[in-house]
Amino acid sequence: MDVLYPLQFKTIYKDKIWGGKKIRTILHKDFGNLPNCGETWEISGVKSDVSIVSNGELEGESLADILEKYKGDLVGNKVYSHFGNIFPLLIKFIDANENLSIQVHPNDKLAKERHNSFGKTEMWYVIQADEGSTLISGFNRELTEAEYLDKFNKGEINDILNREEAKAGDVFFLPAGRVHTIGKGLLIAEIQQTSDITYRIYDFDRVDDKGNKRELHTQEALAAIDYKHYPEYKTKYQPIDNQAVELVTCPYFTTSILHFTHNTVKDYSGLDSFVIYICLEGDCTVKCNHAKYQLNIGDCLLLPKIINQVELVTINGFKILESYIF
Repeated sequence: MDVLYPLQFKTIYKDKIWGGKKIRTILHKDFGNLPNCGETWEISGVKSDVSIVSNGELEGESLADILEKYKGDLVGNKVYSHFGNIFPLLIKFIDANENLSIQVHPNDKLAKERHNSFGKTEMWYVIQADEGSTLISGFNRELTEAEYLDKFNKGEINDILNREEAKAGDVFFLPAGRVHTIGKGLLIAEIQQTSDITYRIYDFDRVDDKGNKRELHTQEALAAIDYKHYPEYKTKYQPIDNQAVELVTCPYFTTSILHFTHNTVKDYSGLDSFVIYICLEGDCTVKCNHAKYQLNIGDCLLLPKIINQVELVTINGFKILESYIF
């Protein structure tokens, strides 16, 4: 069996009715002749869009095939025993040139019952924000299902949504069941469970190029929505240079931000999980087993479980998200 090494993947580009150009202008990714690019899928085990390796001896092979072949050596024995041959995380960049639809995702139990799928808990890291940009996360008051439906049927749903100002560096954790949308002017890195199940609640009456409105999932969403009100929707953290700062930890992923101005060594020997790097700013070279892997803004790297230590080498500094399953 070949020896596993840090894996890079071909970007999957998706045009969206609300997409823009920042994937190209800020992340320096070429989405070709697409009219826009609303999303890129950087590391995906979703059956319809499985990532393909772009580097090394495994170039051209799919993440699904590699996972089936290497099992716990790729993702960790604990992770493999729980998720099997489904890679558990989906990594995206999202460029909202217009507001996304207001939506909600089911939890594991509901997604299993309805779709034989995992649910969708996710987090957002705001890479860039136009002045005045906002997003929606949760409700601004406690609600019952009946109160929610009443507001929805009256066309007053905006009255009950919690809107937050968003700027570069902000973090939002969105457990399954939380109503949300990414607002116009935001470029976001998203880490989520491997699931593509979305219940669209409201889409601002937009139409596609054929004049058709997108489908809404009003009834399906009712059982999925968390109607509670929470005192804080934005994740509070204190950035600290030259050390890892934990942003989010949950059963589905743990994510930290690494903002380093000098070289550092990361030891993962005690971690029974793969590790994903998402480069947000600057650049670094990942050194591992006498090989080098370059990370620039917009690049992602998957470190297999069997890699216990890497050195991150930089000249001008870097900011990366580090995610794994604990």
